[in-house]
Amino acid sequence: MSARLQTIDAETLLATPLKPVPFIVDGLIPRGLHILAGSPKIGKSWLVLWLCLKVATGEPVWEHQANQCGVLYLCLEDTFNRIQNRLFEITDSAPANLHFAIMANQIGTGLQQQIECFLKQEPKTRLIVIDTLQRVRGVDTAANAYANDYRDICELKQLADKHKVAILLVHHLRKNTDKDPFIMVSGTTGITGGVDTSYVLEKDKRSENVAKLYVTGRDVEYMELSLQFESCIWECLSCENAEEVRKRETPDFIFLVVDFMHRHSEWCGNATDLLTDMEDSITAANAVTKLLNQYHTGRKRH
Repeated sequence: MSARLQTIDAETLLATPLKPVPFIVDGLIPRGLHILAGSPKIGKSWLVLWLCLKVATGEPVWEHQANQCGVLYLCLEDTFNRIQNRLFEITDSAPANLHFAIMANQIGTGLQQQIECFLKQEPKTRLIVIDTLQRVRGVDTAANAYANDYRDICELKQLADKHKVAILLVHHLRKNTDKDPFIMVSGTTGITGGVDTSYVLEKDKRSENVAKLYVTGRDVEYMELSLQFESCIWECLSCENAEEVRKRETPDFIFLVVDFMHRHSEWCGNATDLLTDMEDSITAANAVTKLLNQYHTGRKRH
C-alpha cells in the first residue's frame, strides 16, 4: 500500500515564510545539481579547479561572493601529478578543506555510497565536482537514451538534495553548433532538463583565449559572462544579465523608433512615412515592417 502524498494547499503556501535557496557562490551556484559543458580541451578543468579553490577559501568568484565550505573534486580523467602541476600554476598555497580523488565508482554501483561516506567524514563539504559525468556513467542498452540520461541525473539530483550540497558535473558539448548553446550539451534533454543549472563554456575559435560562459537555471538569473584565459586562470571581462543581452541584441533602429515616439504624442503613417519623418534614408521600408512586428510589445501606439 503506497504512502499518502504530502501536500500543501495554495493558501497555506502563500502565507508560509520559506527560506531562500542557499548558494555556494552567491547568484551563481546554488545548492542542487548543475552541469558545466564545454568542448574537449577548452579549459573546463582549469575553471573548476580555480572555482574549487575559491569556494574552499571563501574568496570571490569574479564578482560573486563564495560562501566558504569544504570541497570534493573528483577529477577522474587526471592524475595527482597533473592536479599538483595545475595547483602550482594557479596558487601558492591550497587549503586542507579541498579534497581530490582520481577514481570513483559509477552511478548506481557505489558512487552515491562513496560520496555519502566522504560527507560523513567531512560534514562541512558543500560543493562536489565530478569531472567528468561520463566517467561515472554505466551503459544500459535496455533503456532508451533519454531514459538513461534522466535516470542518472535524477540519481545525482536526489543525492544533492538529500545532503543539501551542490554537485557540479563537468560534461562535453556535441560537435554540431547551434544558436542556443544549451542545445549543444552532449546527450538528450534528459540531462539539461534534470539539472537545476546549466553552464556552457564556448569559444568562437579554439585558438582564441576568450570564451563565453552562458548560465541558465531554476534559481539563477540568465547571464552571459565574457571570460579570458590568462596565466591558467579564467578572468571575467564582463557580465550581462538577460535584460542587458536583449538590449544588446535589439537593433539600433528599434531604439530610434522608441525615441521618435516619445517625442510625438500622436503619429500615424506607413513604414515609408515613418522613415521620412525620422529622416532615415538607410533603412528599407520592408525591413521596418519586419522589425516592428518582430519587436512588438503588444501595446499599440497611435
